[in-house]
Amino acid sequence: MINLTINGKNVSVEKGTTIIEAAKKVGIDIPNLCYEKSLTAFAGCRMCVVEIEGSRKLETACSTLVKEGMVVNTESDKLTKIRRNILDLLFSNHPSDCLTCDMVGNCKLQEYCYRYGMKKGTWIGEVQNHKIDDNNPVMIRDQNKCILCGKCVRVCQDVQVTGAIDFVDRGFEAHIGTHKNLDLSTDNCRFCGQCISVCPTGALLNKQLMGTRPWEVKKVRTTCPFCGTGCNFDLNVNVKTGKVIGVTPNEDSPINGTQLCVKGRFHADLINSPGRLTEPLIKKNGVFEKSTWEEALDLVVSKLKETKENFGPDSIAGLSSARTCNEDNFAFQKMMRVAIGTNNVDHCART
Repeated sequence: MINLTINGKNVSVEKGTTIIEAAKKVGIDIPNLCYEKSLTAFAGCRMCVVEIEGSRKLETACSTLVKEGMVVNTESDKLTKIRRNILDLLFSNHPSDCLTCDMVGNCKLQEYCYRYGMKKGTWIGEVQNHKIDDNNPVMIRDQNKCILCGKCVRVCQDVQVTGAIDFVDRGFEAHIGTHKNLDLSTDNCRFCGQCISVCPTGALLNKQLMGTRPWEVKKVRTTCPFCGTGCNFDLNVNVKTGKVIGVTPNEDSPINGTQLCVKGRFHADLINSPGRLTEPLIKKNGVFEKSTWEEALDLVVSKLKETKENFGPDSIAGLSSARTCNEDNFAFQKMMRVAIGTNNVDHCART
């Protein structure tokens, strides 16, 4: 273990820990825009610079490893001035539609501008003017709101190993682009949505979540129903309508963290499908009629018993779903093998 001091607090962390993670251990939040725990260090935004006793220069907390006896200061007049200058530069080249932006309340740039008292950018001059890419079914890319933190690029290349996007051009012309500057489509992107999860501003937006303010959303943790992996995510429920509008990942999920596949992230819309069955139906005189769950289950049990008595247990087969969790499938095969007495049990993965 390495022992150090951060803002006067004694911290003991494992060797190989960065200053920003060590600070989190004692509840100290070091501002950052390009840092993501699951990604390689980028140290590009410079918001996380800190003062280290004995060092002649400032160090980035996201990429600097702790050392024994290190004394770190994360807030000072000097650091505040530097961070204000960075925010000034960023916001001077940023759209000022914060009041109507869908990321209001969830935007890190907005959060830090509030924290350091930045009300407007003071650098007057040319601003970015990129075409908005919304020609796909799941996301909107507004590069005018991009702060070039590179998190979307790194998650696409390092985690998804897709490389659909990358830095293009240099200096003021630098932006996040695609091959031949094409709009994102299934030809060049998997639409996993990982880039949306890590974007700290409104440059990347999930279309399903647009139009609902953050304070109108209640998040409910659940398990993804699309396969047996067991990924967790938060259902985003509109408190006004009571409807699920989409999902967001949560880094506390033990299996997947912030990672979700395209089905898990974007296919929650089937919950509100007008064609979805929400009540059991029983066919009577050739017509499906609504029934209670008790009536429907009693009918299933009586038919299974009747079939088993007349034709034996192997006349029955059970077909489960690969879109449910492993525990449910385990219980289902147990029912087939023990309660009914047949090994005729399978599921739909081979379709």
